[in-house]
Amino acid sequence: MKDYNTEDIRNISLLGHASTGKTSLSEAMLFAAGEISRLGRINEGSTTSDYRKEEIARKSSVTSSLMHLEWANRKINIIDVPGYLDFISETKAITRAADLSLITINCLEGAVVGSELAFRFANEDNVPCGFVINMLDKENADFNTALDSVQNAFGKKAAPMQIPVNQGENFDSVIDVIGKKMVTFSKDGKGKATESDIPEDLQGKAEEAMEALIEFAAETNDELLEKYFDEGALTDEELINGLKQAIIAKSLLPVFVTSAYNNIGVSNMMDLIVKYAPSPADRGKIKGENDGNEVEREISNSEPTSLFVFKTMNEQHVGEMSLYKVISGSINTGTDLLNPKAKSNEKIGQVFCLNGRNKKDVSVLNAGDIGAVLKLKKTHSIDTLCDPKSPIVYPDVEFPEPVVRIAVSPKTRADEDKINTGLQALSDEDPTFNYMYDGEVKQTILTGQGDTHIKITLDKLKQIYNVEVDQLRPKVPYRETITKRGESKFRHKKQSGGAGQFAEVWMFVEPLSRGEGIQFEDTLVGQNVDRVFVPSVEKGVNAVVNEGVVIGCRVTDVKATFYDGKMHPVDSKDIAFQIAGKGAFKECFLNASPIILEPIYNLEVNVPEEFMGDVMGDISTRRGKVQGMDSEGAIQIVKAQVPLVDLHQYGITLRIMTQGKGWHKQSFSHYEPVPHELQEKIIESYKQQKEEE
Repeated sequence: MKDYNTEDIRNISLLGHASTGKTSLSEAMLFAAGEISRLGRINEGSTTSDYRKEEIARKSSVTSSLMHLEWANRKINIIDVPGYLDFISETKAITRAADLSLITINCLEGAVVGSELAFRFANEDNVPCGFVINMLDKENADFNTALDSVQNAFGKKAAPMQIPVNQGENFDSVIDVIGKKMVTFSKDGKGKATESDIPEDLQGKAEEAMEALIEFAAETNDELLEKYFDEGALTDEELINGLKQAIIAKSLLPVFVTSAYNNIGVSNMMDLIVKYAPSPADRGKIKGENDGNEVEREISNSEPTSLFVFKTMNEQHVGEMSLYKVISGSINTGTDLLNPKAKSNEKIGQVFCLNGRNKKDVSVLNAGDIGAVLKLKKTHSIDTLCDPKSPIVYPDVEFPEPVVRIAVSPKTRADEDKINTGLQALSDEDPTFNYMYDGEVKQTILTGQGDTHIKITLDKLKQIYNVEVDQLRPKVPYRETITKRGESKFRHKKQSGGAGQFAEVWMFVEPLSRGEGIQFEDTLVGQNVDRVFVPSVEKGVNAVVNEGVVIGCRVTDVKATFYDGKMHPVDSKDIAFQIAGKGAFKECFLNASPIILEPIYNLEVNVPEEFMGDVMGDISTRRGKVQGMDSEGAIQIVKAQVPLVDLHQYGITLRIMTQGKGWHKQSFSHYEPVPHELQEKIIESYKQQKEEE
């Protein structure tokens, strides 16, 4: 495979809602360029990017795939990103590698939640965007309605570079607005194209679209704008440069039209991409840091070598594979690089490009290019590799908060040792998947972006690491506290032959403001208790704080005061005062009108307006309190606060309620008292559990 200069590379990410045709589009692009000999089909499990077992079984992408092709002497790297909302956060890392994000739109549905999220993530990373209105071969296809929905969501700067001629079941022709021609494609999927004049009835529409593009180009430069006002036209070179600058500045969001499944409009779209889409060199300087100081790199071979690893994945029969973008310098086999985060060196093995599972060896990758490498030692997703003599670390990616929690336990004792190894490797591969052992509820807790996300991850745990787990409902980390002052005089006395034990602790407790935690103090006077036993009493109090009193959950927002007591010159010792401290604190706590606190979470739900009533009603049934509402384009945003216990499997409910068009995120807010009637049920359930144990 030949080397490509930075200026000759186009890095494209395919983003958008599920089932909008991203995988079919990437397949058509590869076929048009001759990288594959036949068009794969999703329903046959034969596409280049959806090659994994779970993708073939589900008939949808569950992880990003890297592909590449050559078109008009330019290299186009394509990253096909899952559109299913459980995996949408993967977009956050992928946008770092792209220089243009193409958001696919189902022409029958228009812009939906997944489109909004993809645009938001790309915009946060300052990545230019365009849209591909796809599936124009469908019955009832309506380009104008789809374009209106895009412009309503993202503004009039979304402007078509292509226009469909005969949308619907006979769709085979598009107008190339800038080329001022009609391109007709064969209907056999081979993509053979012929050019002809624009039909007379569409010339006005094409001229109007062209005029809009010229205006976008002219507005990028005062001199061009003045010339446009004076002469009413731009040269071809001025138009090309102006449109490219408008796309880079995001003042223009180009719109393309295709039937990816039938390979119609795709080759013409690629002609426009190589001509008008930015190359990596157009992105400007990339910021990083070294020892707290800001560092910048030009995307150029003349700079010291640095790579951004945007995805690590464990591939069956291959092992760990890392996908990276060369930010600066160049990379070839045997290059020694530094991972500043891990403070370790990595030797790059064979450098290769991918088309799905298929690897192609390359001699060198220049700045701006994207490639893959196998089996790095300590480098994972979102890491930086760089020249040891010129360190740099590129910024971390801020992923959305997890929205799903489940508890797991290994099915067999033999799996207990292997489970942590497997979960750690999967967490390294996917930063949106996390696990921890929660000592408070005594469960291993997994968190992720959705139920399907967790299911796919556990399938990998079984396939790659041969570990099976049982899934459990996660226990809610309730808290226990008090509402008034409580006192106790607790005596511990043990005489059973040999050395005895004696301690008496006088204590009172008082409630603290929410969030103040636990405070302990002594106000001892006189010689009734030697102060050497104060730490012993505090140890006893802290033991109860961790164990709980009412339902076995952590105690919080309580001040305990050890103000007096009694001791024995022989039988008083550390363990005796620890036991007395525990007993005194428990009695004080029970005498202080204890209550249970539950975690309250912030909930943000993104849905089309048609589902607002159902969503609001459902939040109400979950004891939720709506905090406000907002909108972004056609998407309504509901903000509420809901108890964590009532958010269990909320994602599944939301998906069913909104026909897969709703998306939510959640994050911890605060603790507040459980209603009295629910508190009684929680206490009763805890007592029954203790009896069973």
